[in-house]
Amino acid sequence: MNKKKKVTVLIADDQTLFREGIKDVLTGEKWMEVVGEAADGLEAVAKAKQLKPDVVLMDIKLPKMDGISATRQIRSCCPEVNVLMLSSFEDEAHVLDAIQAGANGYLSKMLPAVELVNSIKTFTTEGLMIPQQLMGKLLHGLRRMGDGGMPTQATLTKTEIKVLDFLGKGLSNKELAKELNCSVKTIKNHLNSAFHKLGVSSRTEAVVKAIEKGLISSEGTIVSEEEE
Repeated sequence: MNKKKKVTVLIADDQTLFREGIKDVLTGEKWMEVVGEAADGLEAVAKAKQLKPDVVLMDIKLPKMDGISATRQIRSCCPEVNVLMLSSFEDEAHVLDAIQAGANGYLSKMLPAVELVNSIKTFTTEGLMIPQQLMGKLLHGLRRMGDGGMPTQATLTKTEIKVLDFLGKGLSNKELAKELNCSVKTIKNHLNSAFHKLGVSSRTEAVVKAIEKGLISSEGTIVSEEEE
């Protein structure tokens, strides 16, 4: 019987004791493996490129390069690497900046160890549940920004809205194709079209923007960044 592949994690934080504490917590999980640590943003980007972990736990306030900039670089050069912000900042500006930079989720450093483990597990198995309190801040920030120069005339088709709705429930491309009785390639075309019309570049941003525009409901939103 083949063993399931462990979820690999890179921890990026400038506080050595915090990194070691998180590593001890995650190392106790048989399904997870900490493959590296980074003490600054530049090191986080370099190790993400080298190690290609499944998940990077990224602090925002890092020396040499902040976590937001590091996230943007990692998501640009290694789109298969997921970044979960793990920060003590939970204000609207930081949450909005992180998601716009391509972060796949935003977790609080105040989380108990068991909740941190459960959050990572949820993300790697079915998508990360966006906390409602953070979703509210995210939507408020988007409303204050307005469209910010993004396309305003393009209207999503009923099918594109349906795809985004299912996307928000955590369905993968294959599951979307089965649900809508079409090919995976067709689903990708719908997604690319919706991304362009909404002025976004990731599945998370697309769902958040669709909720902000009132196209889909935020209730029970789960966003998976899996792209098949």
